Amino acid sequence: MDRLWEQARVEVLDRAHAAYPLDELAGATNIANYDRHLDVDFLTDHVCNAKVVDRVSSILGENVLCWRTEFFAKYAGDEGTDWHQADTFANASGSPQILWPVDDPSFVRGGTVTVWTAFTDATLVTGCLQFIPGTHLHMNYDETKRMAFDPARINSVDKEGTRRGFFGYDYRELQVDPDFRPDESKAVPMVMERGQCIIFLSTLMHASLPHTGAKKQSRLGFATRYVPTRVRVYPDTDVIEEYGGRISLERFGNVLVSGRDEHGFNRIVDTSLRGRPFRTRAR
Repeated sequence: MDRLWEQARVEVLDRAHAAYPLDELAGATNIANYDRHLDVDFLTDHVCNAKVVDRVSSILGENVLCWRTEFFAKYAGDEGTDWHQADTFANASGSPQILWPVDDPSFVRGGTVTVWTAFTDATLVTGCLQFIPGTHLHMNYDETKRMAFDPARINSVDKEGTRRGFFGYDYRELQVDPDFRPDESKAVPMVMERGQCIIFLSTLMHASLPHTGAKKQSRLGFATRYVPTRVRVYPDTDVIEEYGGRISLERFGNVLVSGRDEHGFNRIVDTSLRGRPFRTRAR
């Protein structure tokens, strides 16, 4: 992972082929860095990695799309991430970004399968992930509500004795029960070595700890998000507006990582914006 990431960092800095421009529209939390698998060769290959896709397709079925990737960096002094769940991912944008068929009985609830890969070690002091087992069976948050974005909140709010935030939002504003408090006594920290990944449902309650380590210790995770081809991605919209920014989906495309697209709901791209082919796992 050290060798691969050292090579990829150069490509990440080169935004000549990036899907989204890095300008004032990207906002304080830089949503322009979504979906770098669309232009960075290492990430293009990573989202199609058979070691990942084989496991994801065993959960979601043979026909699978990668619809989103995101970097999650944490530096010394950074706050932890709020406890949260995501079903339609309307939590920040106000509009559903993924929609499962309403008559689909094959999944307990909507959401996405997230594969979170550690590009650096994730420890208790650098801000590893936390999960509360079993919580994917009940949504404690209503994503149809709206959260107010305020960048002044970043790294400045203490919650239940821990500095936590959500990139300028307060995820508590979406609670179905205003008095709800996550039972942190059941929380499980996920200490990971670089090169390891963890697979989880986005509807599972998850968070991260603050980075209380040394300045030279950064924590970098890369999340890839997968859904079956029968899920509609970015329905009825051609822009993303969240985290104080706005990006056009003109250059966006889903990646078919396994099987076939038998529905035609979503735009699919066969190659990256640099012309590198995406490898689809055969049925």
